[in-house]
Amino acid sequence: MYRKGEVSYQPLQLPDRVQLDDDAALASVERFRDYMKKRHSVRDYSQRPVQEAVIAACIAAAGTAPSGANHQPWHFVAISDPAMKARIRDGAEEEERAFYQGGAGDEWLSALEPIGTGVSKPHLTDAPWLIVVFAQRYGMTEDGARYKNYYVPESVGIATGMLITAIHHAGLVCLEHTPNPMKFLGPLCGRPDHEKSVMILPVGYPAETATVPAVAKRKKPLDQIMSIFR
Repeated sequence: MYRKGEVSYQPLQLPDRVQLDDDAALASVERFRDYMKKRHSVRDYSQRPVQEAVIAACIAAAGTAPSGANHQPWHFVAISDPAMKARIRDGAEEEERAFYQGGAGDEWLSALEPIGTGVSKPHLTDAPWLIVVFAQRYGMTEDGARYKNYYVPESVGIATGMLITAIHHAGLVCLEHTPNPMKFLGPLCGRPDHEKSVMILPVGYPAETATVPAVAKRKKPLDQIMSIFR
């Protein structure tokens, strides 16, 4: 974390070692791969509540992500308040109406067709929690001085991926909703002007009748996402 006046490098002995031998490493990562295959983006939520402590632990895990210059240019707002969730849903659906009524091109709409999305966003009020992810364009010191953040989209993207993984690890589901632009989110969530909302994650347990689009199970094979030079 950036602190004014800290400009010298001070090495710290590696505090944790979790390395495995080759066979154990392969077995461990294969178990993790198979577990992550069970992660699904879900739009249908149960009314079962989720403890605040679980949400906080997921966000704490996301906060361990690497970031440019270790500036950690993110903030996560967790919302269970029904009125706030209703406002966010209203704003999202207003923008979706504009999107589906001409804001998006035919190619984009055709790409979304197999996903089954539309204007209605009931998951934004049905899910017990919403987590709004904010990216900090720049940082502020305690005395109000402004400093530059580096690799903000990359850093926030890594942290968000770790958050989604933590949510899955807790036995919960979420859905990745990208506000566009939903500028009211900052004031609604009490965030400063230099922060931009980049993701809304409804979080909870899946409904008994939950479905996912069949196309979502189609993942590119390994030989299409990996190249090796030996």
